[in-house]
Amino acid sequence: MKKILIGVLFALSTVLVGMPIAQADYPDKPVTFIVPWPPGDLEDVLTRIIAEDFQAEYGIAAAVVNKPGGGGGPFPGAMEVAAADPDGSMIGSFVIGVPVVGPDLGIEGLTEDTFESLGIFLTYPFVLAAAGDAPYSSMDELAAYAKSNKVSLGHFGDPLTPTAVSKAAAKILGFEWGSDAAFDMLDCNSLASGDADVINTTIQLILPCLDDVNVLVSVTNERISKAPNTPAIGELIPDLDIFLWNGLFVPAGTPQDVKDKIIAVAKKSMLGDKAQEVATNSGALVYWMDADASDAQIQKDKNTMATIAGLLE
Repeated sequence: MKKILIGVLFALSTVLVGMPIAQADYPDKPVTFIVPWPPGDLEDVLTRIIAEDFQAEYGIAAAVVNKPGGGGGPFPGAMEVAAADPDGSMIGSFVIGVPVVGPDLGIEGLTEDTFESLGIFLTYPFVLAAAGDAPYSSMDELAAYAKSNKVSLGHFGDPLTPTAVSKAAAKILGFEWGSDAAFDMLDCNSLASGDADVINTTIQLILPCLDDVNVLVSVTNERISKAPNTPAIGELIPDLDIFLWNGLFVPAGTPQDVKDKIIAVAKKSMLGDKAQEVATNSGALVYWMDADASDAQIQKDKNTMATIAGLLE
């Protein structure tokens, strides 16, 4: 009997050794959403809605952590996500510049294959705006003024798409920016304090003073509801027809079932009442573009940015 029992136990242990170890269902630990900008702008507000819904759906703590990079724009924060384990515990909420421009900047560890897209969810109502008492209220007037006066440009980082569009527009319209500098925040105070004469920012950040500023142009694919009389950049310069978006990304190699769970919550969040109210109040477009369509948009934007790069040479 003892020999039989030993044999049974040996056989059972052999079977157990050959069985795969059961993996805990995702999410099984706190999840962090990295926003590589200060709090307050649209990507931050909407990512917080996703994080709140994620926590409610799965009963696991989910938090948004802001990682502004100063003159480095979103890239320091993005690289923190790149260095994370591909297990869905860290998710990046990135602007167009990270996947479209980033791989060409020579940043160690950042290539076209560093991240996998989950979906694009926001079209920023990016604008070029000046103080209300500026001696120009349109891009043509700005161009005429800047040909004999120095005009400073404030932006969120030199490599980023809105900045490139602003500089390419200047070249096409026949003027040069007198100076330019990167800021973590560009809002009403930036214009009031004279930090820059013209700022490249989102309309969300200047809503409190919108009646007191000149919105010169929007870097969007259509006019913004909050500034319906301001032309989109493509109306003025067809070669610069591009829009600025934000999407969710995870490190390459993240399992598909993990990505699917994040996507399910994010899509529901962006089509829900809270997010759509943000869209109504801000003039932004809030939606859900799936991973395949997002990958196609990234490739299209790369082609447009190549055109812009040619203009800036």
